[in-house]
Amino acid sequence: MSLLDCVVAAEGERLVAEVVVPEAGLFNREDGVGAWVGLEYMAQAVAAWAGWQGRQAGHAPRIGFLLGTRRYRSAVARFEPGQRLRVEIQRSYQADNGLGQFDCHIHCGEAELASATITVFGPEDPREFLKGETP
Repeated sequence: MSLLDCVVAAEGERLVAEVVVPEAGLFNREDGVGAWVGLEYMAQAVAAWAGWQGRQAGHAPRIGFLLGTRRYRSAVARFEPGQRLRVEIQRSYQADNGLGQFDCHIHCGEAELASATITVFGPEDPREFLKGETP
């Protein structure tokens, strides 16, 4: 499932993506999309950044895992249909074992609607990792 509409900018440790909240879809209710979906917007922006980084190095896209989030805060209960959301992510930490942390924000215009710190894991060989055979 891809919820982001486009990547606006990517450089260094940062990526900006956009999503226009749909009128109808998997996460829509009669009054919009629950703000909890913002976590998925953030995670997909991190995945887009990882794919962009990999492409810069000549690597194929890899599977990554969302491990968790800290301090997800939302100023709204839902995102309104038609809103253009700007999802901004910035890598704040990366370990040699593939563990990374990102500071994430969702804006609509100048207003910050949501923020969180998310932790992800990108093993060298996801299939072996899922089998439990990674050292």
